[in-house]
Amino acid sequence: MLKPAITTSTAVAGSSEFSWVRDPEFIPLSNDGGVTECLMHESATPRAGALKGLLGNFLETIIGKAHATAGVVRLLSPDGHTLQTISSAGLSKEMQEEAESLIELDCENSDIAELGRVAYVSDLRTCEMRQNCRYSSCRFQSLVSAALEPSNQPGAPLGMLTLFFDGPREVAGRALNMVTAFAEMMGAVIEYTRINRAAHRTELLAERRVIANDIHDSLAQTLTFARMRISLLQEAIRTGNESTAAKYAGDIDEALEISQKSARQLIADFRSKLNPGGLVASLDELVVQFRERNSIALEYHNRLVDLALPVEYEIQVYSIVREALNNIGRHSGATHARLFVDANFGYYVFTVEDNGVGAHTFAPVEGHFGMMIMRERAQRIGGKITVESAIGLGTKVQLSFPEPSSDWRSASE
Repeated sequence: MLKPAITTSTAVAGSSEFSWVRDPEFIPLSNDGGVTECLMHESATPRAGALKGLLGNFLETIIGKAHATAGVVRLLSPDGHTLQTISSAGLSKEMQEEAESLIELDCENSDIAELGRVAYVSDLRTCEMRQNCRYSSCRFQSLVSAALEPSNQPGAPLGMLTLFFDGPREVAGRALNMVTAFAEMMGAVIEYTRINRAAHRTELLAERRVIANDIHDSLAQTLTFARMRISLLQEAIRTGNESTAAKYAGDIDEALEISQKSARQLIADFRSKLNPGGLVASLDELVVQFRERNSIALEYHNRLVDLALPVEYEIQVYSIVREALNNIGRHSGATHARLFVDANFGYYVFTVEDNGVGAHTFAPVEGHFGMMIMRERAQRIGGKITVESAIGLGTKVQLSFPEPSSDWRSASE
């Protein structure tokens, strides 16, 4: 969410002789040279819950509040033709069988007390089938049933909530409003959980796409190059061209070495999962790890109140920032560095900067990462990376990308 806030800053004490001159700047240019306005959204990504457990808790609560004897929650099957019990309370197995048959009966024919279209009370004493009842549940004298519907789609049935009472219809009738209110809450829980499950599946598919892209960008391309060189090597051997054959053999050896490094880095990358708390928690961990492993004083500034991104965005941003910090630790020769997280003009902006030797901090490297891979990661989320580096003046790497469209949020809310 692009939401400016009071600066949150943490730093490790370094040389008192050094200080940053100014905050990093970011000015995006659109195709017409103008500046995009900041977009605002007010939601976070929810998570799926245990539906059966949630409904069971609701059912036990309402049975106690309504002074009922037992209760059943049934959900509509995917084909829309049957109701299947997902949770029950206060019923033995034989009692549950009879309870389900009672729910299906219109014991009072047209004499049913209704509350709109979604709830009714039945007097079970009028049911003919109960004259010779052999179950202990024959003590049930009345019931209340209420439809479970999504709050955003009234009239679209999800299932039914039914409570059984030992008392007459009047006893059940007094609980009608309460049962209806609980049914509304349970309908919202069911829809909320289903939507969250769909969002979770979308996140898993996004992670798989990221893995596939990473393998393509590293191993697949390098192995394709090696295979092409094998064909050329075979031709050179066939024609007796030793110098050319030696060159192609060297290319293949180099490609295999790069592939080996890429495979190792891929494994390390995939094992390094995001913190369950999301991108902000993961960046916090990166900062802690950097400070533990390096003598470079790292400042960390996060100016966003809420940072909610699709999981694929979080993965790409995390990987880019991590590699930028790793390069500072390995190559910069810096005494100070800083990480800025900000939002300007409708863009998220992540800036990693150091006061090191400059120019060579991000020299081309082999393997999975390197500046080329970082740029490819940025492109996958519609962003770009800019680099400023000069000898003796340090290096600044800045990732910027526009806020994701709101449709990703609607799929997970």
